[in-house]
Amino acid sequence: MKLHELRDNEGATKRKKRIGRGPGSGMGKMGGRGIKGQKSRSGVAINGYEGGQMPLYQRLPKRGFNKPNRKEFAVVNLGLIQKFVDAKKLDGSNITEDTLVESGLVRRKRDGIRVLAKGDVTGKLSIEVTGASKSAVEAVEKAGGSLKVAAAAAE
Repeated sequence: MKLHELRDNEGATKRKKRIGRGPGSGMGKMGGRGIKGQKSRSGVAINGYEGGQMPLYQRLPKRGFNKPNRKEFAVVNLGLIQKFVDAKKLDGSNITEDTLVESGLVRRKRDGIRVLAKGDVTGKLSIEVTGASKSAVEAVEKAGGSLKVAAAAAE
């Protein structure tokens, strides 16, 4: 086989249907759109419309509730905090929400920062944040450090 003998498989490519190019094409005059009416015009998209029948999205039950004033916390894992302390990006003796943001570990505070227990704590850490899981508090205290939760989280 030579380069000039390469061909696509039979039926692998198909020519584009050219609409509105005269009666001989079989797609002339109205171009397959039928006669008159909304859908024969250009720029019409009737999404979700079912011809007067109640649309599917209205027939299905709506469930759940999103609390409009819910608190959104930025989440940090203990393992990441330890990694930043090891890399000297954080001072393990005094970790606050502001220092976490400055170090780049958290992008923004939102309604506060919540510490979760994923990862290992090897050093003695002193952390003060808005929220923390019970297992995170236990893990820090087990390593000889302290994790203080601010009173704002108790709301």
